[in-house]
Amino acid sequence: MDTTLMLPPRPDRRWTLARQLGLSTAVVRFWGEEEWWTYDSLLKTRNRFADHGLSLDVVEDRPPMTKTVLGEEGRDGEIATVKELLRNMGRAGIGVYSWVWTENPVGVIRTSDAVRLRGDSRTTAYDHEQSERGPDHPAEISEAELWENLAYFLEEVVPVAEEAGVKLALHPDDPPVESARGVPRLVNSVENVRRILDISDSPNHGLTFCQGNFSAMGADVPATIREFGDRIHFVHFRDVEGEAESFVETWHDEGQTDMPAAMDAYREVGFDGPIRPDHVPKMLGEEDREGAASGYTDMGRLFAVGYMKGLTERAERSETR
Repeated sequence: MDTTLMLPPRPDRRWTLARQLGLSTAVVRFWGEEEWWTYDSLLKTRNRFADHGLSLDVVEDRPPMTKTVLGEEGRDGEIATVKELLRNMGRAGIGVYSWVWTENPVGVIRTSDAVRLRGDSRTTAYDHEQSERGPDHPAEISEAELWENLAYFLEEVVPVAEEAGVKLALHPDDPPVESARGVPRLVNSVENVRRILDISDSPNHGLTFCQGNFSAMGADVPATIREFGDRIHFVHFRDVEGEAESFVETWHDEGQTDMPAAMDAYREVGFDGPIRPDHVPKMLGEEDREGAASGYTDMGRLFAVGYMKGLTERAERSETR
């Protein structure tokens, strides 16, 4: 496993922190950049990371896909852009594309961003009843239509991913509720994830295994890691306390998941891909970077990386005994 961080496409203090932490791989999100999926953009970004001692292994950003999800006119143009991205990732030597489905068009939702945790650190939370008091999204679509649109999308892009040598890593819906603001969600249960993987048995069609979402689904996280095995292409290492309709994001060592057992499970299934911390509390005296979303400040991520590296070393040593 390669512990990694999500980083911007151009050097800043986070790149330096990653190297000081002993990390050698990176996940990129193209904050503020347009049409970043061209070959020249991806190649320059990959080489920029390489020049700083980091291998760019994952693209965790997405071209527009709302028309694709909703089955609207113009979806074939959006899908053509995703195909272009996959081909260009393959040409540039970037191996994993982390994508979402029915987070479109509503997105990730939180109802609180300053819940107190230990030592007066602050975190985010979700309360479904509070969220659903808000107005519905204007989209009108059924769950059956969303399944049809997903199958259409995968039929188009999986062969391209295979040809390009890129692994598709689907992230669960966050929060993994039945519907959000009037729009059904599909990637919200272990059963539905099984169904999605069964749409195509290609080894290139797999998961971003976001532990916090599977924990909120009520899944046994280590057992689910063992079930999906080699279909896991990328991992978000995080945890929550609660369930899909009411949860609080936790410190990595204080949630409801047995994190050492989860790390052991990755070793057992032979996972050797990128794994990054996700959604961390805000710590004492820490000011958000301009534009930084709640859960993505730096100090908590430094704690998480150290915790993950310790668990990884423990799992490796126990394997050799």
